[in-house]
Amino acid sequence: MSGPRSISELDLSPLPGKKYWSCEREWREEIIYFLLVDRFHDDLPREPADTEERAAGGGTPDQLRRFCGGKLKGITEHLDYIADLGCTAVWLSPILENEGAPDPDCGSYHGYATRNYLNVDPRFGTKADLVELVDKAHSLGVRVFLDVVANHTGDVFSYKDGEVCWYRDDNGQYELGDWRHPDYPVPTELRKPECYHRRGQIRPWAWDNIPETQWGDFVTLKGLNKDDTPEGLAVLEALIASYRYWIREADIDGFRMDAVKHMGEMPVARFCQAVREYAYRLGKREFFLFGELVAGDDAIHRYAGPNTPANRGDKTIYYGLSSVLDFPLYWTLPGVIKGFTPPSSLMQRYDALKDQALSRGELGRYLVTFIDNHDQIGQSYKMRFAARTCDEQVIAGVGYLICALGTPCIYYGTEQGLSGEGSGDEYIREAMFDPQNPTRNFLNKQCRIYQEIAKITHVNHTQNALRFGRMYFREISGDGVDFGPPLGHPCTLAFSRILANVEVLVAYNTSTTDARSDGVIVDGALHRAGDRLSYLYGGEGEVEVRAHPDPNNHSLFVELPLAPMQFVILR
Repeated sequence: MSGPRSISELDLSPLPGKKYWSCEREWREEIIYFLLVDRFHDDLPREPADTEERAAGGGTPDQLRRFCGGKLKGITEHLDYIADLGCTAVWLSPILENEGAPDPDCGSYHGYATRNYLNVDPRFGTKADLVELVDKAHSLGVRVFLDVVANHTGDVFSYKDGEVCWYRDDNGQYELGDWRHPDYPVPTELRKPECYHRRGQIRPWAWDNIPETQWGDFVTLKGLNKDDTPEGLAVLEALIASYRYWIREADIDGFRMDAVKHMGEMPVARFCQAVREYAYRLGKREFFLFGELVAGDDAIHRYAGPNTPANRGDKTIYYGLSSVLDFPLYWTLPGVIKGFTPPSSLMQRYDALKDQALSRGELGRYLVTFIDNHDQIGQSYKMRFAARTCDEQVIAGVGYLICALGTPCIYYGTEQGLSGEGSGDEYIREAMFDPQNPTRNFLNKQCRIYQEIAKITHVNHTQNALRFGRMYFREISGDGVDFGPPLGHPCTLAFSRILANVEVLVAYNTSTTDARSDGVIVDGALHRAGDRLSYLYGGEGEVEVRAHPDPNNHSLFVELPLAPMQFVILR
């Protein structure tokens, strides 16, 4: 086994002569590309088919339940594919050594079952490979975020009383049986029974029950003790040192924290504050810490906002996460884009954010938005966003994220129209290379969806209002007289981003079959009748700003002719 085995062996002083990379972009300027390391690309010299058609993805269901062979080197060699899409950051699934390494047919290909926090999983590559990847990304102006798994380890031990032990709600603990391997877990500071809650698995009905959801095991993964006790604080210090080590060694730019609801507020706060201070010590600004919080907006206050105080007993805690993944939007937006959910639900989602924004300042703008991911939580039958969906809807869904409030995150393969579906996670985790053909991958820059997303990201990069502007949903009218919010489908869904007297208008026809030509309200303080808005994306020419026909109504609007599922941006 290579690498350090104890946090006592770590040198966390800056690397001699190293100038750590720092970027001045704000979080809301990033466009994140999230990939599973095992599924993006291996280290073979493959080429894509040169076609505008969408890809099916690689791997049979049986292959996709195991390691497919993706490598860090494969990502490095194809960072141009991510950068040319217009993404400014790449979020890597967990890369640290997982269960079963180095056996290529065993263990957790997804990375969320860590057994060694101080070594890269050899199935993905080496520490040197990670350093090379980050250096190459930085040369392209791309940030690199690592996925942090601090709530639990892999299945590193058995319980004495049996392999399957359900949560004990009598405040008792199970006795640890045997460690699964004599050399793990690493660091060795985690090789003590008191480092784990040892309460057994969270019961199927109790994922939102506190304290069970924070003390119980995440299925077979063993929950770490991060309580406010000497033993829990020692565990947290070991985790903090371990992840600081990767910032020091590889110049990492941010962390996505897994399962923060299960960690609890206090350890998340302590972890984030310690990591943020260390990044500043190295000269790294804007170190981005965002979390997976599968919950509603009411939970955001408890986790997000480094300047948001709250009381826990006689202590005031300042929470450390910069942001969280916007699950409420994920549960709403896809249905609106596809015409299944009324537009009012989307508007209500933003109304709910107003109080959050007021409480957390501009952090109300910083939620990480997505329409597709590797879990599709809430679905019993898993389906990627592009499943049973035409190209235009995929383009509009991703385009909405890129133009709306928040930090957009694109799940790998969505830009190729991957449309996996099935009864297990493996169906939505296709490979971007073909395990059965060593010459073929699916990183096709000629794919129509890829090219259209790249055009929209280019508009985002050139229009400050789409990154920093206020956002307003717009009223519409079918007759140019009676205006109101869209109430159902089909409709023209429209919103504006406004920044310092500049308005950028975004609109989408939700109909899959019929063209529409609706009037859309624009800002009366920024325009005059007779002004013209030009297409930045999705159309050609200009549209005229018109006055309302009622002289007592001072509203201004534009009439937008839209083909079915047409997505446009105008200024």
